[in-house]
Amino acid sequence: MKELDPLLHSQLRLAVMSILMNVEEADFVYLREKTEATAGNLSVQIDKLSAAGYITVEKGFSGKKTRTVCRVTPAGRTAFETYVDALRSYVNI
Repeated sequence: MKELDPLLHSQLRLAVMSILMNVEEADFVYLREKTEATAGNLSVQIDKLSAAGYITVEKGFSGKKTRTVCRVTPAGRTAFETYVDALRSYVNI
């Protein structure tokens, strides 16, 4: 059996990656609404994905408000696809 990436095996990190795989970019507010996570927990998980090189995080301003935008990296896309393939081998699809 293929090994599952422990970084992606977390429910919230997997949710964030799943969202980012289907959009060009997503801001923090959008991710928080879609995952229903607390801001603090989401922030920690985004930092972990960023540190692994799976996503990029860009902080800036939209008017006077701060805006954090996340995008999946090529390495993150590969890691996610590998994770899904490994998961398929477990459920025999």
